[in-house]
Amino acid sequence: MEHRGSSAYEEQEFFDTFTKRRMRPESPNNAIEKPAIMELLPKIKGSKVLDLGCGDGLFGKELLELGTYYYKGIDGSEKMAQQANINLQGLPTSIVCQNLDEVEFESNQYNVITSRLVFHYLPNIQPLFEKVYTSLVPGGHFVFSVQHPVITSYMSHHSGKEKRGHWLVDHYFRSGERVESWMEHSVVKYHRTIEEYLSTALYCGFTIKGIKEGKPDQKFFSNEEEYQRRQRIPLFLILSLQK
Repeated sequence: MEHRGSSAYEEQEFFDTFTKRRMRPESPNNAIEKPAIMELLPKIKGSKVLDLGCGDGLFGKELLELGTYYYKGIDGSEKMAQQANINLQGLPTSIVCQNLDEVEFESNQYNVITSRLVFHYLPNIQPLFEKVYTSLVPGGHFVFSVQHPVITSYMSHHSGKEKRGHWLVDHYFRSGERVESWMEHSVVKYHRTIEEYLSTALYCGFTIKGIKEGKPDQKFFSNEEEYQRRQRIPLFLILSLQK
């Protein structure tokens, strides 16, 4: 079955497998992407934060522990939103289950807007970036991560079942829909070049404050072989923008 957006997470088996994989300490999300995005976040204490594609809410919980005074998460998956409400129960939060292209953004509301590994599921990011810009207070920050474009450029060479030992970059400048085999499912993603992400941000009025490609840090790896493997190709693109 081919899945678009967050629909795959509504299948219980997929949801359970994803959650188990995501919680591994040396998963790329935990060992590479999160440290990079935390480095690019501005001062979070006292901030009002909006998280686009909040997942299970555990990232929001970390931000609250760091001093965020209010956190709002939006996710298109009912299962993810339910789990986020459980994980954030009793905290100053609001969780909304809604597709991002349907969300109405409030103007001049948030100090920080974040999104982790979501935008490569969206066919068009410019309207969303424009809404994000409007929703930030002057000087507010927009920090997000996506799968690196060298990964999204060509996905047909990998079955999604074995540990990947090689990567093929092809059709890089042909933006658009790709289908990835992932955990026994076919998941639709959208490839964009680094130039397209940066150009869209600049067109919408943002200033680029920082960029990372998720260079691995050995302190986050207990397995030397895994650390060496993760140095072969960038998995993530992480941008910090300011209004």
